[in-house]
Amino acid sequence: MTHAPSDSSGRAAIVRALWDEQSVWSQAATRLKARIGRARFTALVLGAAAATLGTTASQVMALNQVLGSVLAFASAMAAGATPLVAGRPGPAAVAQWTRMRSVSEAMKNEVFIFLAGAHPYRVADAEARLAARFARLRDDTSDLLAQTVGVHPVRREPPAVTDVESYIEHRLVRQIEDYYRPCAEHMGRRLALVRRLELCLGVAGVTFGALAGALNWGWAAAWVAITTMLTAALGAHAQASKYEYQQIEFARTTAQLQRLLAGWRHSSSPRDGTAEDEFVSDCEQVISVLNEAWMAKWNVD
Repeated sequence: MTHAPSDSSGRAAIVRALWDEQSVWSQAATRLKARIGRARFTALVLGAAAATLGTTASQVMALNQVLGSVLAFASAMAAGATPLVAGRPGPAAVAQWTRMRSVSEAMKNEVFIFLAGAHPYRVADAEARLAARFARLRDDTSDLLAQTVGVHPVRREPPAVTDVESYIEHRLVRQIEDYYRPCAEHMGRRLALVRRLELCLGVAGVTFGALAGALNWGWAAAWVAITTMLTAALGAHAQASKYEYQQIEFARTTAQLQRLLAGWRHSSSPRDGTAEDEFVSDCEQVISVLNEAWMAKWNVD
């Protein structure tokens, strides 16, 4: 069931303007996340380089003083840069990013509910209610508006949603097929890569330890500590990036939305306005719960 606005051209203009605004917030949030990710990865690489180069320098110095000095200098530079880079994605940056992403997703939710004609937009003044909701979101996050300066909306058509069936096609199915399931698979691949690297480092550590103990090779003993440190740093990076948590949550949300979709398609209950409102509300609630839990997890850790 769709609502019938008094001015279809005015309604379309409002939807386009608010859809463009959502694009700005989404892009700003994505930029912040990219900066945090780059800083964390760079800090991981610099820390690993500092330890590896330092150990190599101490063992090369006796054979080639010039090369050893160069490696020692590079190690010192990497060690000095590590805390500078690592400090950038601090709690304040993470809080800004997660709040901006939360606003972006809330804006998207409101637009889809409005276009589907579901509660609370099953009224004559639906456009005014949508604009008021966006205004409240802006007021609640006015301290973040500076992050959107210079960000321009991606030119895209608003979702072609006019009722619950088109909502299913353009919102629910696309969230499952184009976002949640691919994200779960992507995080699974990242987690698997981390686990493989940890295994390789563990095997290397055991090998160096065996060489140091069995053959009394002193240089190998130093590399046992390095592989241990690298393994711990890699694990800490994966923990900070929450690969496992994100994989679980994306997979869980995919399963919940699939159950809602299957229940709607196979239900024999009447498809009246109340049923449509409940269905859309349940779908958006699942999406919102993921966003809220995700934001809380990032900010607590």
